[in-house]
Amino acid sequence: MIAREIMQTIFHTLSPHDTIAEAVKHFQEALEDEQKKIFGLMVTDESDHLVGMLSMYDILLFIQPKHAHIWGEMEDIDPAQLYDDRLGKVKSILVGDIMTTEVVTIPPDAHLMVIADIMIKKHIRRLPVVDGQEIVGIVFVSDVFHHLLKKFLV
Repeated sequence: MIAREIMQTIFHTLSPHDTIAEAVKHFQEALEDEQKKIFGLMVTDESDHLVGMLSMYDILLFIQPKHAHIWGEMEDIDPAQLYDDRLGKVKSILVGDIMTTEVVTIPPDAHLMVIADIMIKKHIRRLPVVDGQEIVGIVFVSDVFHHLLKKFLV
């Protein structure tokens, strides 16, 4: 089994010029439209070439105040106020400012076990499938898991 056979061919993308507020709307719309959770979206340029990925984790990492690890030692800090301040700022931040730019991709003929190996070793939950410079799909860890289990259960 190869990527082409298990990849999702309908996917949402963002522009690096979109705001985080717009990105959050995409996450919400995907959940409502498809009744499945999407935790990360591909980011493409004007030519539809992959330039990055934006995950919910990337957004949470940006929202998290940089000194949050020392809150227990600082009694005069109000964590709720810090988060409110960060949330207010994040709405206008551009996707391109916080997206992951080093994206691991796979070709359409990548074998299922190679895909699983990449996901495990690199702690990746989604892999864009790229043919040349064209994005042709995306493989999620759930796709790999379910196809492997089908073979196991037969």
